[in-house]
Amino acid sequence: MGYNVAIDGPSGAGKSTIAKLVAKEKGYIYVDTGAMYRALAVYFLEKGIAPEDRAGIIAAAGEAEVSIRYEEGVQQVYLNGENISSKLRAEEVGNMASKTSIIPEVRERLLELQRSLAREKDVIMDGRDIGTYILPGADVKIYLTASVETRARRRYEELIEKGADCDYQEIAKDIQERDERDMNREVAPLRQAADAVLVDSSDMTIAEVVEKIAGLCR
Repeated sequence: MGYNVAIDGPSGAGKSTIAKLVAKEKGYIYVDTGAMYRALAVYFLEKGIAPEDRAGIIAAAGEAEVSIRYEEGVQQVYLNGENISSKLRAEEVGNMASKTSIIPEVRERLLELQRSLAREKDVIMDGRDIGTYILPGADVKIYLTASVETRARRRYEELIEKGADCDYQEIAKDIQERDERDMNREVAPLRQAADAVLVDSSDMTIAEVVEKIAGLCR
């Protein structure tokens, strides 16, 4: 049985960055569940399916095969045999993933892959509902958050560094709307598990957050 660490929290809180660093320090396998939903979102976008087309989304989810591989220690995400890791961080992909991940059939499509990894390996998994739904028996649960302003600033600076044309106010609005969707969805809404440790990274450095979370793990 694997040793499981669950990190939940809202969009832009730094879950993936922190989880990767903790995984490296502790020797765990990092499982980015958000990347799996983004992989399906890539498929929906490539097929030209609108997020409001529930029947089309469900049918397409049934056609898509998402898998994770570790190549030279780095997680790679495959969709129907194609490595799509470079496509996952696009803004439109994130928005599509947020809108379609509320559909139960989409979630069920990926659930068993996530749980099977956790049964077999020592993993750290991040997402919106890891500690509350996917791995309710996780050995360590973290709820990682930060203020909307902090998350918007981080995302804005990340995009500017990449040379993207973006607007801080639009990013902040998008984050607020995404929070609202994630916290009020019918299936496995975003919330802090009763036994999760709250970590607010608004005024913390990445190194401080990693130290805090790594200290809670074996």
